[in-house]
Amino acid sequence: MPAVSLPAVAPVRVLREDAPPPPATASKTQCSSCHLRDLCLPCGMAGADLDRLDSMRFARRKVKAGETLYREGDRFQFIHAVRSGTLKSSLMLADGREQVSGFHIAGELVGLDGVAQGRHASATTALEDTEVCAIPYAHLTSLSGGASVMQHVISRLMSREILREGKLMMLLGSMNAEERLAAFVLNLSQRFGARGYSDREFHLRMSRAEIGSYLGMTLETVSRTFTAFQQQRLLEVDKRHIRITDLEGLKDRFEVRVH
Repeated sequence: MPAVSLPAVAPVRVLREDAPPPPATASKTQCSSCHLRDLCLPCGMAGADLDRLDSMRFARRKVKAGETLYREGDRFQFIHAVRSGTLKSSLMLADGREQVSGFHIAGELVGLDGVAQGRHASATTALEDTEVCAIPYAHLTSLSGGASVMQHVISRLMSREILREGKLMMLLGSMNAEERLAAFVLNLSQRFGARGYSDREFHLRMSRAEIGSYLGMTLETVSRTFTAFQQQRLLEVDKRHIRITDLEGLKDRFEVRVH
């Protein structure tokens, strides 16, 4: 019987649990030409400093809804810039409950929690299909040598993370339920407005339970407070869709405590 030629079969590759994620797609967009440059890493940079940043080869990574970008305790390698979509950062408490520590939208950076210890202090998960730029931190710091503007940018990024954590502590420690939820809605309004989207009408990618975890409120309190705002004719809520019907009224009542 003549020999039968079989097609070559690629060897099976076993991935360890701590194996790195699959290779990301090479980015064709430079920071200097990105539509998010005024909100993201190159904000405030120009000339030779921006050219140095453009010389880095960033990679894009797509994260599907529900997938984890990195886990708590993973080795820190990248700062991730959100190009599109929404991410949630969280950590597990000793009793097994999830504590949400932040929500991130286009133009924002995630992963700075790993700078201090070399391991991520929280997990970050996509709330919808999301695309990020993976910025190698080692390359970024090597570029900052001798570039005062780049050093300032890195310091500013870390300061922004500290400020965000401080605002969370203020929300949890000094505001009642209505003030916390109003501050959250106003903050999202400002962030969407800064990106050219409507600051009065937007869709929440996070659940009410996740909002409650972030604000230190129960699911029932979040729902009850949204209902109260509707009754006060400040906003309209249709499941996860928010329409602020009286933005100035919402600001007048709660803006003093937001800042």
